Amino acid sequence: MNSRQQLILQMVIDQGRVSVVDLAKTTGVSEVTIRQDLNLLEKQSYLRRAHGYAVPLDSEDVETRMMNNYALKRELAEFAASLVNNGETVFIENGSSNALLARTLADQKDITIITVSSYIAHLLKETRCEVILLGGIYQKKSESMVGPLTRQYVQQVHFSKAFIGIDGWQAETGFTGRDMMRSDVVNAVLEKECEAIVLTDSSKFGAVHPYMMGPISRFSRVITDDRLSHDHRQQLEQTGLTVDIVKHPA
Repeated sequence: MNSRQQLILQMVIDQGRVSVVDLAKTTGVSEVTIRQDLNLLEKQSYLRRAHGYAVPLDSEDVETRMMNNYALKRELAEFAASLVNNGETVFIENGSSNALLARTLADQKDITIITVSSYIAHLLKETRCEVILLGGIYQKKSESMVGPLTRQYVQQVHFSKAFIGIDGWQAETGFTGRDMMRSDVVNAVLEKECEAIVLTDSSKFGAVHPYMMGPISRFSRVITDDRLSHDHRQQLEQTGLTVDIVKHPA
């Protein structure tokens, strides 16, 4: 996705419905070029085309989150993707940073992705990447599979790395989530013999939510940005975690 297409997507998310004419005026390119951009973005499941307009997908929650700090999340995804080798099978949990990671991996490498996110599975439908979508109770708002069936499916598949999204972390509580059922799926993943990697921007550190993900000894690595405080980084490293810092885009 180039910078013009990022601007188009941001306008569609912000305004809800934007005409081809307005997009052409704002970006300074022809309506023909805008239609080509919209065709590509629709094919990649970022938005939906209507006659003369572009509109968000009906399930826009993940897209909206993805566009918040998009440039940073893109950098985080690129770094995380560099840790994955061709031929690996990896688990990618829910969330906007993880969705960008899945797309980056699918574009760059020959791998198998296991996920509980129907959004991620849909995002990869036009790629050559092998996708395994685990079943369970469909949580509509998060577009994620949860519940005891999902936990059973996690137990039956094997993967070398797992990329996990979090909602909060404090030294006293460890990693936490705001949703009980999604946190339970993460805990099922952590029971596997794999390298568990937290992928998140630094805003989550210092927050706390009700449901524990862990214990923290089950995690191997944290990938975040350089706005993580020195104290938080030191506390994370004291637990034995590797902390990878990605420079925040200017």
